[in-house]
Amino acid sequence: MIRFDSDYLEGAHPDLLKKILETNYEQTPGYGEDIYCDNARALIREKCGREDIDVHFLVGGTQANLTLIGAALRPHQGVISADTGHINVHETGAIEAGGHKILSVHSEDGKIRVRSIKELYDEHYNDPSREHSVQPGMVYISDTTELGTIYTRNELREISDYCKEKGMYLFLDGARLGYALKAEDNDVSLNDLTNFCDAFYIGGTKVGALFGEAMVISHPQLKKDFRYIMKQKGGLLAKGRLIGLQFTALFEDDLYFKIAGRANSIALEIRKACEEKGLNMLSDSKTNQQFPIIPDELLKSLSKHYSFSVWRKLPGGKTAVRFCISWATSGESVRELIRDIKS
Repeated sequence: MIRFDSDYLEGAHPDLLKKILETNYEQTPGYGEDIYCDNARALIREKCGREDIDVHFLVGGTQANLTLIGAALRPHQGVISADTGHINVHETGAIEAGGHKILSVHSEDGKIRVRSIKELYDEHYNDPSREHSVQPGMVYISDTTELGTIYTRNELREISDYCKEKGMYLFLDGARLGYALKAEDNDVSLNDLTNFCDAFYIGGTKVGALFGEAMVISHPQLKKDFRYIMKQKGGLLAKGRLIGLQFTALFEDDLYFKIAGRANSIALEIRKACEEKGLNMLSDSKTNQQFPIIPDELLKSLSKHYSFSVWRKLPGGKTAVRFCISWATSGESVRELIRDIKS
């Protein structure tokens, strides 16, 4: 069985493991206060083009989302998300369990537009008894989205400007940020994200790391006491250097971007083969996640040899599925899949 289920099925890129092994017997302070975490923070600040940002390391994406959103919102506030957003569909109600309602808006392609945010915001504040409902206090977006799509610079700027105007935080989930930044039609940089977002995180778990996400915070209010909240949410890893070492390896020689670029390129080969076969795509993804719409008979045949995510059942005996490419996906595995799609 060849697996295309996700981009975290393998361990970690060998360069990251090498760094961990080389320092295995060193003694360092815990909880991210070691020299390797400091080095990783310096590298990330350099890539972001801002020295005034705070960088914190957390273990995984759900923990990162839960911790940041919990730090930002007051008890009566909720977070606006696309109905397809990860916090809304794939985190088992973690945000609600933390006391904050998700205010979802419909999205066909995984992205939120300003008009949807404005409609929800206006509906709340035009209600004469608005204190009886949850107040929108933050906008949550992800890049890439759950459908592999990416935000343009103008789209981010528009959302950022509106959030600033209305006094809401803008938070970007970057679990697959590397793939967004290396997409062929991307025009967003890390510096843009630092300037447009109040906080975002650089995903490591899905981009070559064993585990780990780097939370980048630019808003002064969110910086305050963040480590206290990390500890409360179980986010202060005792052996924090293990994340710092991995992000050092990812950013020292642009390995992070090389990993993502290669995965995107391979994924687009799958997309091309599907389109040449006459298969439509669920979304216009140029990243490592591809969502072909496959007749159920072909799906049954492919399922004998390949593992992938069933995304959405569609009318007419068709199913949208997801093929996801990682740093370790072999060219031979992809060529075999393409041969079977074509035949």
